[in-house]
Amino acid sequence: MSFSSFVAPWWFLLFVVVVALVAGYVVLQRIRRKRVMRFTNLELLDKVAPKREGWTRHVPATFLLVSLSLLTVALAGPTAEQRVPRNRATVMLVVDTSLSMKATDVRPSRLEAAQVAAKSFAEGLTPGINLGLISFAGSATVLVAPTTDRTAVTQSIDSLKLAQSTATGDAIVAAMAAIDSFGKVVGGAEGPPPARIVLMTDGKETVGTRKAFDAAEDAKKAGIPISTISFGTEDGTVDIEGRLQPVPVDDESMKEIAQLSGGEFFKAASAEELRRVYDTLGEQIGYEKKQADASKPWLVIGTLILIFAAATALLLGQRLP
Repeated sequence: MSFSSFVAPWWFLLFVVVVALVAGYVVLQRIRRKRVMRFTNLELLDKVAPKREGWTRHVPATFLLVSLSLLTVALAGPTAEQRVPRNRATVMLVVDTSLSMKATDVRPSRLEAAQVAAKSFAEGLTPGINLGLISFAGSATVLVAPTTDRTAVTQSIDSLKLAQSTATGDAIVAAMAAIDSFGKVVGGAEGPPPARIVLMTDGKETVGTRKAFDAAEDAKKAGIPISTISFGTEDGTVDIEGRLQPVPVDDESMKEIAQLSGGEFFKAASAEELRRVYDTLGEQIGYEKKQADASKPWLVIGTLILIFAAATALLLGQRLP
């Protein structure tokens, strides 16, 4: 902990007073001892002087000085990095609904597993996050504009339908447009809220008016990182018109999109792994680390020790220290 982590470090000047009190206490103890030693009739002294209990008589003063030290630290306003919920942010959840998502290498199917995990992600986000939903196959469709209404998002996730082709680039463009429109409405004096795209897909881009890598570079320029989730395995297959077609995941493309946009890449080869990925993203997106007030523990402990100092003083010496 450094001085930069205190709101008002000049309160530490009170430690000069604490040191002065320690010095004064030591001096008074020595003066008192000298006065006692001047009393030559030790036999009479034993009868009239109160019995001292050795080191225990210093306990109240010690606790008092410790309490003053802790309260001084509290007054200086210590801060600490704490995990706090975000109060404004925009997230677009972009889900691949191409035909490859009916592969059963992830039980019961890629799409059904994705729906369960996506709904859990939506329901678990902190209330300050505005969440939108886009589905994409041969084209991208904004199903839900950014909103704090989680019911609208989860209901739309339940209604996802499969279609042909994979227009990943168009999906990213649609997500950026939704974020931009929402930011203009709610921006205000503080500007638009920070935004992120969460892109979950299982295959290569096959169609689209905008290439995925170019769209990722545009997202980087707009300050919108893309968290990509490559979902599925290398062994996935689907039955298309009676023919079994291999649909392996395209990890490399997802890594490239994440890197170009300044986001992160995640790999999920099972429903459980996908759930863990979404849990991780929920923590990253829903919370942020800030320097927050951390004086309460110092204040509480200092006050308790002060009370204990007073109690021991009354118990041992029948007076306050």
